[in-house]
Amino acid sequence: MLVKVYGSAVFGVEATTITVEVNIDKGIGYHLVGLPDNAVRESSYRISAALANNNYKLPGKKIIINMAPADIRKEGAAYDLTLAIGILAASNQIQSENIEDYIIMGELSLDGSLQPIKGALPIAIKAREEGFKNFILPKENAKEAAIVNDVNVYGVDNILQVINHFNGKEILEPTIVDTRAEFYKNIDFPEHDFADVKGQESIKRCMEIAAAGGHNIILIGPPGAGKTMLAKRLPSILPPMTLHEALETTKIHSVVGKVKNSGLMYQRPFRSPHHTISDVALVGGGQYPQPGEISLAHNGVLFLDELPEFKRTVLEVMRQPLEDREVTISRARFTVNYPSSFMLVASMNPSPSGYFNDGNSPVTSSPAEMQRYLSKISGPLLDRIDIHIEVTPVPFEKLSEERKGENSVDIRKRVTEARELQSERFQEYENTHYNAQMNVKQIRKFCKLSEESKNLLKNAMEKLNLSARAYDRILKVSRTIADLDSSKNIEPNHIAEAIQYRSLDREGWLS
Repeated sequence: MLVKVYGSAVFGVEATTITVEVNIDKGIGYHLVGLPDNAVRESSYRISAALANNNYKLPGKKIIINMAPADIRKEGAAYDLTLAIGILAASNQIQSENIEDYIIMGELSLDGSLQPIKGALPIAIKAREEGFKNFILPKENAKEAAIVNDVNVYGVDNILQVINHFNGKEILEPTIVDTRAEFYKNIDFPEHDFADVKGQESIKRCMEIAAAGGHNIILIGPPGAGKTMLAKRLPSILPPMTLHEALETTKIHSVVGKVKNSGLMYQRPFRSPHHTISDVALVGGGQYPQPGEISLAHNGVLFLDELPEFKRTVLEVMRQPLEDREVTISRARFTVNYPSSFMLVASMNPSPSGYFNDGNSPVTSSPAEMQRYLSKISGPLLDRIDIHIEVTPVPFEKLSEERKGENSVDIRKRVTEARELQSERFQEYENTHYNAQMNVKQIRKFCKLSEESKNLLKNAMEKLNLSARAYDRILKVSRTIADLDSSKNIEPNHIAEAIQYRSLDREGWLS
């Protein structure tokens, strides 16, 4: 008897429906075809033990299973449940009248219980697109898949529940999640707050501008000046994610199996990889390409602490994703695109010793050593960072003050208002939502300057020897400063402030 059941394969952040055809005939043997990898081939042992331990059996006949389309590589143990149900249906051990309405996925243990799978959300989205009414998967992934409406999601603990469901003995209850209600109920502020930061008012202002326009920022200063503390508090002043952004972000984390019971992600991601990270771990890749840190930071913050300590090759591979806001991973058989629209926050010491020409410090570095240290970061990468700011140590008087600084809630209100202005401005553009995403054409349209502002910028360009990309960055940042002031036009004071935030472009800033 021939039976068809359906599973799904995930490539990048998209799923492809896989048809599993099970044919049982006279003879003896177990043949699995359709480009399965080792994990899928080994499924026969897991299925056999799981069925035996639940008083069902693998039929002693010739079993041929085809996983179509046959030219797509099938990987992982998530097809165990799909294959097991197909075999039971083809051998008449379960009723199979409406089995074609289901997508079935899950990894089997030898006792028949189910292990969680990766990519449940993309699979559920594809199931809805293709008109499937039901999706059976492990209970741990049910909340994540139930985000998608118009599909009945059934979370199960073991294979026996699935068998009883199809035989009508124990009908499964679908998992219900009111996505919108859950989302708006759980939007909350992260634990870190800007009120904890003593002094550093100019740096907080910089962070506010960076958050309002989605600009990349680099903090330069000696150890203990508060660079990491400030960076960790940046997510607390970013506007809450929209439902669309939350779904996009959850999809990427679902592919690497980092969502499970939590369902939809409500907080913007904050990723802080160690400086020993490899290029593949940062941008994504592997034999079956997985998202890297830059994609896991999509719609959030990627924090690179001690930037010059990262391998140069690792930093250089970020240049294209920073510009295009997506990363393309190519292999001989296929190409995968992962979104990577993140805010880059980097921090660094200005010299190997860490102390910035401080005569009182125990170790100082010569200007030549400092220049060599800074040259580990290429000019093209620095050009892609909109804001450069020097962080100086906080004096004792400020540290010992009882008075608290402005809290994240108040700063976030101003940032959100500026972002709303930008959303309105870019509503006709599909891929532009805030100032940092503007292309050259949009910069020319929305960053018009008066004669006074033009002259000011011209002088700065000539004196500081800035590149064309730095010119665009200054315009973008000045547009954001104008938005924070609720100003329709970019004024000379906005341009002047934006020019200040290009420290590393200034010749002689080391002296």
